[in-house]
Amino acid sequence: MEEIVSHLEMTSPADLRPAPPVPEVSVEPVPADSPLVRPTTVRIGKPYNWPSSRWSDDDWASYLAREGRQCVLIRYLSEVAGLADYQSHGDGEVEITTFGLVPEYVGKGIGGYALTLAIEQAWQCGPDVRRVWLHTSDLDHPHALPNYHRRGFRTFRTARGQR
Repeated sequence: MEEIVSHLEMTSPADLRPAPPVPEVSVEPVPADSPLVRPTTVRIGKPYNWPSSRWSDDDWASYLAREGRQCVLIRYLSEVAGLADYQSHGDGEVEITTFGLVPEYVGKGIGGYALTLAIEQAWQCGPDVRRVWLHTSDLDHPHALPNYHRRGFRTFRTARGQR
């Protein structure tokens, strides 16, 4: 399936344009090997055919064991509503490798604030973070790219690919 991948970045915490707070939404740091990370990621990505929704046990073990991997659960009240994970690449670069909500929380008005909290966490992934970046696809939820732009991300590259 052909896709258009957009790569986006922020180069300062001041770039963040926060969404209005949703008091019931919070983030909870968890270890990458938490038993909630894999199934939550799969639930987020399966509707969009994310490659990670088809990974083997070995693929997951390798992904989650990478040095610099950090994860947060997105909670709505006490329920797991989504997840963000981060990969530090060194030299002050942090990639948001996963961000999303599980299907039953999509369209409930919490994505903008959940993304705000996830971006704030990304800037705290190390002492010298100078750039936070991510990519999304036109095959992801149609509100993904506009939400990233509204929060202050700038597109720095687009490319065609296959999913």
